[in-house]
Amino acid sequence: MSFFDKILIRINYRLWSHFKTNIYPVKKSPYDGRNLINTRISNSSNLGSIERLNIGDNVFIGHFNFIDASNGVVIEEGCQITNYVSIISHSSHISIRLYGKHYVGSDMKAYIKGSVFIGKYTFVGPHSVIMPGTIIGKGCIVSAYSMLKGKFPDFSIIAGNPAIIVGDTRIIDESYLKENPELKTFYEEWVKK
Repeated sequence: MSFFDKILIRINYRLWSHFKTNIYPVKKSPYDGRNLINTRISNSSNLGSIERLNIGDNVFIGHFNFIDASNGVVIEEGCQITNYVSIISHSSHISIRLYGKHYVGSDMKAYIKGSVFIGKYTFVGPHSVIMPGTIIGKGCIVSAYSMLKGKFPDFSIIAGNPAIIVGDTRIIDESYLKENPELKTFYEEWVKK
């Protein structure tokens, strides 16, 4: 291994160590002030309009995410928002073209606003974008690089741009529960709620 390779490895290790240790527990919900249990958010994620962001217990929000809660975002218990995810509750992607240089902001026609809801124990893969007005049910998996807009039922496996339902997480879970029957009680505890 060359001297240069050793330096690169050392730099990468230091960067990883920095980010690994900078995921902080969140003690109080910014939405309602209640105590949160085991909720962790990276200091490199950007949370906008936190007074409209409702986060549950046992939530993990990793590195380099952007969450705009200006029109309301709910992330329920046990969700994992990996890295480089954008969750947005407003968008000007149409109105800027319609108005051109006359575009001035959120009160314009075709300016899209809508709350976002992410159900319990849903996993959102890296580089995904969740658009305004999206509802994701509980127990879902959102594949990396997906762009979601609309309503997705409980236990959906969601993938693509635009995202579509490509499977059911209960089918995946079934084989793991057969191999590990001691987990069935934990699983049923949240699934039946």
